[in-house]
Amino acid sequence: MQAALNFPSANLNARATVVPGLRAVVNSGVAAHELSFGSRDGTALFYRHWPAAQPGVAKRAVILLHRGHEHSGRVAHLVEGLNLPDCDFFAWDQRGHGKSPGARGHADNFGVLIADLESFVRHVEREHGVVPENIVIVAASVASVIALAWVHDYAPRIRALVCASPALAVKLYVPFALPLLRAGLTLGGPRFVQSYVKSKLLTHDVARQQSYDADPLISKQIATNILVGLFDIAQRVLDDAAAITTPTLILTSGNDWVVEEAPQERLFKALGASIKRHAVLPGFYHDTFGEKEAHVPIGMAREFIIERFAAPLTVPALLDADAQGHTKAEFDALQQPLHPLSPKGVYFAMTRASMRLLGSRLSTGMKLGLATGFDSGATLDYVYRNQAQGRGTLGRMIDRNYLEAIGWRGIRVRRANLETALTDTMMRVAAQGRPVRILDIATGHGRYVLETLKRHPKFQAHAVLRDFSQDNVAQGRELAAQLGVSNVRYEWADAFDAAQVAAISPRPSIAIVSGLYELFPHNAMVQGSLRGLAEAVEPGGYLIYTSQPWHPQVELIARVLSSHRVNAQGVSQPWVMRHRTQAEMDQLVAAAGFTKISQAMDQWGIFGVSVARRNAGCSQGSQG
Repeated sequence: MQAALNFPSANLNARATVVPGLRAVVNSGVAAHELSFGSRDGTALFYRHWPAAQPGVAKRAVILLHRGHEHSGRVAHLVEGLNLPDCDFFAWDQRGHGKSPGARGHADNFGVLIADLESFVRHVEREHGVVPENIVIVAASVASVIALAWVHDYAPRIRALVCASPALAVKLYVPFALPLLRAGLTLGGPRFVQSYVKSKLLTHDVARQQSYDADPLISKQIATNILVGLFDIAQRVLDDAAAITTPTLILTSGNDWVVEEAPQERLFKALGASIKRHAVLPGFYHDTFGEKEAHVPIGMAREFIIERFAAPLTVPALLDADAQGHTKAEFDALQQPLHPLSPKGVYFAMTRASMRLLGSRLSTGMKLGLATGFDSGATLDYVYRNQAQGRGTLGRMIDRNYLEAIGWRGIRVRRANLETALTDTMMRVAAQGRPVRILDIATGHGRYVLETLKRHPKFQAHAVLRDFSQDNVAQGRELAAQLGVSNVRYEWADAFDAAQVAAISPRPSIAIVSGLYELFPHNAMVQGSLRGLAEAVEPGGYLIYTSQPWHPQVELIARVLSSHRVNAQGVSQPWVMRHRTQAEMDQLVAAAGFTKISQAMDQWGIFGVSVARRNAGCSQGSQG
């Protein structure tokens, strides 16, 4: 169901209570509790919780996300305005805002803010007993971009998302402001800019203006890296909006001095959600939920939330996304040759030629990639080591530039996230009093497993590291000997042979599949491999798996880089990848009999690392 400016139900004009400023707000008489939660990096962030006045059998929650520069107190009026007495309400102060710690308006990168939202939703589920299926997110401005990126990157099974005036394109009135801000980032260190926006340009509500101006917790500064990151993440969300399938309501302020309106319409049209709505509010300034006539958008949000809670959870089936859908269309397009005289055709031809004629002679990394494939275990291990090598100073400079490609940087973050996931999972298995037995079905050289085992001998773990390449198996054994890791066994095996995967003995308590499924576009192969893993892993054991829901250089890779796979004539094939959205990957894992329990993502949204628990009572890799 799609609609623009069309809300069929009555009572949209019935005024909800909008409490301006920072007046104390209660949920039908229930006062807010002031608490804190630990985010992924251990930072304790402040949040407010309004318990439901009339809780139902199944707990429901609305999570409110405040605008940039502000804090959770500025959205507290929505608790009463939305008038949902059967819902718990939560709102937290983003790091660097309100009562949360950190330099005002600053985070290490924009991805940290997205990860904070993931941490908070997991906290609400764990500590307050509200499952994601019964959670609605209501966000405004910059927080809308955080929420959109989160549902794209983490594919949470939430009930719905409401975005008010999403900051998909901030109006920068200074000429060349964005290029200048990017240039400033190269100077290093957190730098800040001050918001030009006055309260009278945010809302027509005089009381709301006055409370904004008098609020000591509001800070006008924002770190340059966060502002630039906002532009980049917003562009990514727009470019891959088809991957977002969460039911979504977009509320656009019609006279917004802060953000552009056109990208919001573009987002609405591109969203992959079957249930999506867009309403433009004529004359509204940027503070959509704090405007003089805020009862109108609040009423729209309330109706949408009630409707979504009354209907079954909407989750599209994606097991056949390799046969139809936007990722299949993109994959097919990448396999089609470009006209040699087209701008792209000329550019990619020149890039290929320079890599082969110059790069391969000077850069060790490029030479290795051309020889073994840029997706090979040898190349991956070289990228992990991250030590520029080449002929002379120029060669090392070229190699450093190669190693700093965004995809390789993402690979190294993926490695760090894999090591963290493996360490945490070993700790969990050991705490349960079970032997820590690890199986990696496509390990390459297995460096990240070896180094993790070496750092944590207390777990007394044993690992079986498999690969389809005999060279990788041999080089992995050499690496294990160099690192002095003896509690591993390397084997040749086919990760897509379900029977071979399932036959391992003793059964592992932890299985790993990293960087493999991303290389193969067809889901039947992945499903067979996962069925084998479900048979192999002991009940209650764990699967660590990776994903690549998006890549900014997917066309460059397809047009320029070669794979380790060769055709019948022994010629290397182009490295053409089909994106699997995180939702698709999670559904493949769930269909095999696993339940996802956690995920980490790099700051660019390229590589995910997830942990899933094998369901008890499953057999033959089916849902139990």
